[in-house]
Amino acid sequence: MDFALSDEQSDFVDAIRDFCDRECGTQDQRERLTDGYREHHNFDLYGQMAELGWLGVTIPEEFGGSGGSMLDACLFMEETSRGLAPIGGYATTLIVAGATQRFGSEGQKAEILGGIAGGSVEAIAMTEPEAGSDVGALSCSATAVDGGFVLDGQKVFCSNAHISDHILVVARTTRGENKHEGMTMIWVPRDADGMEIVPIETMGGRETNHLYFTECAAPADAVLGQVDQGWMQLMAGLNVERLILAATMLGIAQRAFDDVLAYVKERKQFGRPIGSFQALQHRLADLATDLEAARLMTRWVASLTDKDPDRMLPQQASMVKLFVTEVAKRTTLEGMQLMGGYGYSSEYDMERLVRATLVSTIYGGTSEIQRNIIAKTLGL
Repeated sequence: MDFALSDEQSDFVDAIRDFCDRECGTQDQRERLTDGYREHHNFDLYGQMAELGWLGVTIPEEFGGSGGSMLDACLFMEETSRGLAPIGGYATTLIVAGATQRFGSEGQKAEILGGIAGGSVEAIAMTEPEAGSDVGALSCSATAVDGGFVLDGQKVFCSNAHISDHILVVARTTRGENKHEGMTMIWVPRDADGMEIVPIETMGGRETNHLYFTECAAPADAVLGQVDQGWMQLMAGLNVERLILAATMLGIAQRAFDDVLAYVKERKQFGRPIGSFQALQHRLADLATDLEAARLMTRWVASLTDKDPDRMLPQQASMVKLFVTEVAKRTTLEGMQLMGGYGYSSEYDMERLVRATLVSTIYGGTSEIQRNIIAKTLGL
């Protein structure tokens, strides 16, 4: 399989790289865009990308997008992450876009997909205090009433809810013997009565939230897809979700590698650049090899997804999420070690890259869960 980029894709990558160098290429720019690194999303920068048509790369042209491929989206996420562009709202937005394209009504597609192409952020709420890796255990309820549903319960670790236009809530509409049955996806506007958004402070800054629902009303046409079919709709989106996380972390890992490589070429100890010591050379050689393997795996799974968007890829999607996030975490930690005290100092970006990658092996399905899935596909 040929993973070489087309001329158009290469130009796309170059354009993103030039944009990031120009708009957020210095620490001063990034600090200003993120309010001292406390915020992970800047709407002004995001709006510029919308005007360039980049946010709608996978959205059909009829809804304001460019009708591109999943590989195109992966290239966008890799390069913006590598360029440290503060657009943290894009990942969950792309997950929601995929679900909307697959299951949305024409009205929902026009509103949600059109909004995304124009620069809006969307969020999805699955995790609960007692339903993390075991999503099927969720209990946040959506009770049917005349004209719609009433939501009650709690969600936790809902990324980007505080900056989103809507939150796609996965709620329990029917209880039965099979815990994976009876879930429904329901749109809730961020400012809806009966929903409270409470921030969760993290190592990465202001990025995730508690959601509390108290008699929160949603009309019948707020349902995405079919009532009680939420689990199958979630499973249909796993290819895209795991690819998004992989592509994002691939870009961060590449940035960490680029930074530490430049550092060891310049930093001198014992009268010579520290990169001339074989102990460091071998570690960098291993990281470079891992990064190339991670990039090939990401493009492979993206190509499989583009070839047949309806095909579920439990093994391949779990493999790419597992491998790339573990490589990213290892790369940033090695980067910090090789840079010594400067890697730990906020004077350089490495400590922020470490914090960004540590959570990547947890969210979107932990590395342990990914290994369980892979083992199951092997008949174990």
